[in-house]
Amino acid sequence: MLRLAFCFLLALVLPLCNSAKAQFESDTKTSGLRVGKTDTEKLRIGIKVTAMGGPCKGLKGSTPVPLDWPEQQVKIIDEKLSSNVRKVSYRTLGDGAKQMVIDIPSLEAGEEATAIITFEITRSSILPPENTADLKVPTKVDQDMKKYLGVSPYIETRHAKLRQLAKQTAADKEGWAMVEALYDVTREKVEYKEGKMKGALQALNDGYGDCEELTSLFIALCRNVNVPARAVWVHGHCYPEFYMVDADGNGEWYPCQAAGTRSFGGIPELRAIIQKGDSFKDPDRPKEQLRYVNEFLKGASSKGGGKPKVEFIREIVTK
Repeated sequence: MLRLAFCFLLALVLPLCNSAKAQFESDTKTSGLRVGKTDTEKLRIGIKVTAMGGPCKGLKGSTPVPLDWPEQQVKIIDEKLSSNVRKVSYRTLGDGAKQMVIDIPSLEAGEEATAIITFEITRSSILPPENTADLKVPTKVDQDMKKYLGVSPYIETRHAKLRQLAKQTAADKEGWAMVEALYDVTREKVEYKEGKMKGALQALNDGYGDCEELTSLFIALCRNVNVPARAVWVHGHCYPEFYMVDADGNGEWYPCQAAGTRSFGGIPELRAIIQKGDSFKDPDRPKEQLRYVNEFLKGASSKGGGKPKVEFIREIVTK
């Protein structure tokens, strides 16, 4: 179900970059990161709800929207709201996801409610650090960072087979070289191949998986040697990033391309970042642990038995 929701959400799948070097152009710094090429795109995100077969009431819909990161800046440039939408609000889940939430008190049979927001997103590629000699695994992390060392949906960090592979690969290595060895073994053990959603362990057992499985396996291996790691979700793709500190204890997240052209410590990616992380709680789905915060609608039929028909909109603006 998650794989289907994610694929529906990110329907515009763009090809992976063919050459990392070709994409790494300028060399500037933003919040500790060395950034390269920058691009700007507009993304239209929204929700349309229609009452079918009768009236509906108490409708509440949510959809993920991009948020600011050191390599990404986001602003709203247009809003289109129908008069029957009582409120549009935004909320963050943890430190990695943001939702647009729309509140629709009621709809008569056949009535449609619409909320469409256009975002302008400026995204930069990330260059690998020039000097990695003093980068090391953090010896202590704060409470918010601990979730990037534990178990997440489809990331079975504590499984014995994943522990063994991580320890074996990391033996006699430290710092940057150790994490790069985990990256290389991930790509060695799991061949890229599209298929049904599965976890890191199953991908390792099968020997194949897509960008989600490769990302999950690398994250699990990193976490087993106390390297914080998390998933990054962009338009139609995902990749991992890991956290290291320098000699002064200053930390930074470094990305890598688990699936596709080899790119470690930097990435040529310019697609909009939708969210970062791989374990979320949505207030409207309190019993679920979400790997990815996908779209959601809840509500009730009024007298007359109407059912809401929902269309989630996520498209790149080409004009």
